[in-house]
Amino acid sequence: MSARFTLLVFTTSVLTAAATRAATPFGTVRVATGLNRPDFVTAPPGDTDRLFIVEQNTAQIRILNLTSGTINATPFVTVSDVLTSGNEQGLLGLAFHPDYASNGYFYVNYTSSSLGGDTVIARYQVSANPDVANTASKTTILTFDQPFTNHNGGWIGFSPLNGYLHIATGDGGSGCDPGQRAQNTSLLLGKILRIDVDGDDFPGDANRNYAIPPDNPFATAGGAGEVFDYGLRNPYRCSFDRLTGDLYIGDVGQDYREEVSFHPAGVPGGINFGWDCMEGTACSNNAGSHCTVSGCTCNDPSLTLPIYDYNQYQTSRQAVTGGNVYRGCAIPDLRGTYFLADYATAEIWSFHYLNGSVGTVTDRTSQLAPPAGQGSISLVSSFGEDGNGELYICDLGGEVFKLVPTGTVERPLQHDYDNDGDIDLADLAAFDACLTGPEVEFSDCLCDVFDAARGDSSGNIDLRDFADFQGAFAN
Repeated sequence: MSARFTLLVFTTSVLTAAATRAATPFGTVRVATGLNRPDFVTAPPGDTDRLFIVEQNTAQIRILNLTSGTINATPFVTVSDVLTSGNEQGLLGLAFHPDYASNGYFYVNYTSSSLGGDTVIARYQVSANPDVANTASKTTILTFDQPFTNHNGGWIGFSPLNGYLHIATGDGGSGCDPGQRAQNTSLLLGKILRIDVDGDDFPGDANRNYAIPPDNPFATAGGAGEVFDYGLRNPYRCSFDRLTGDLYIGDVGQDYREEVSFHPAGVPGGINFGWDCMEGTACSNNAGSHCTVSGCTCNDPSLTLPIYDYNQYQTSRQAVTGGNVYRGCAIPDLRGTYFLADYATAEIWSFHYLNGSVGTVTDRTSQLAPPAGQGSISLVSSFGEDGNGELYICDLGGEVFKLVPTGTVERPLQHDYDNDGDIDLADLAAFDACLTGPEVEFSDCLCDVFDAARGDSSGNIDLRDFADFQGAFAN
């Protein structure tokens, strides 16, 4: 009997069955300590056993074994030529190639010692030992000037939709963008860049080893071909929603507003987020700021406002740390929730962004305080995800924390395949689509049931998962 036919037969038995979402209690536990300024964590696609931790000042990438809970004694790599003087310089970003399992390529973003603090995007390749990189494989992909020591951005990430590498760059530093770089589309600063690392449009240039995606907004004219979006001040931490491909951009403010900007999946590039004539939703020459409007017009309809911003004027808040949308398995009712923090105050919030609107913003600071004896979250430098989509928090003080359930996870939530809070006939349709549509990654947890007690987390969408689905209604 086919899976689709089984679903159709089962439909009549669940016409009145439904289960309502119950909130799963959650908090944090410390998973690593004794690190040197950890500022990012991530994992290669499909690797659910390891977490790679970036250390800003040692220029090392360390491996946390998620099974044993121990950090490998030998670093995965020590990146050469890294300038670490200054609070915003050092090793800042890491991204694994979407085909890392086949080619072993990973990419780093750092400020260069030999180039006087300029930014370098470089590629390495893993060695025959999967826990150690081949340092001799280092290849420069892209470099660009940094006029000052601050506003280096630092995040890099591959889009889950097209595999292009995105690079977040600050406006060059100082204050109020004195070089008016963020609005200048011919410059790479104050931007989200987008490049194709699998091509090379510049074979004669040893420092430009990439291609320009043909649908970049300035690929042929009007600006630098690498530019995707512009009008950003210091997009220190960004992330892709691994399920939807939406891009969230945490952009650090000047004197008044901290903001989260948003590039929806599938929307063409060329979005102008407004800096430096706007700071968040406010004009940059308002009473809370001393910047002079330049390069664009405040509240011009061509500008794209952030989806969320908050006040830092006359408060102790100073710098937003952009986060991630939770897509893990351990806390199913958190799926689709975006987390962010303020670096200075260590406040952590979350919200849902749906249909162009931010829902209730929830203060999670107290809830996410780790248990007694497990340190404290005080300097949130970044959020990050492991291979399963579980969420982590980096603290520059030397610790990494993980979001975990602290109570019983309601089993019916594992079967809310359309993620609407109820188990009903709409979930039958969603599950049917999983069985007959493209393969769904296990880390998305939409169709492959994650239930450690019964062991049905095979990574395959099949009739065993359907049996679980039947059980959800029966119980």
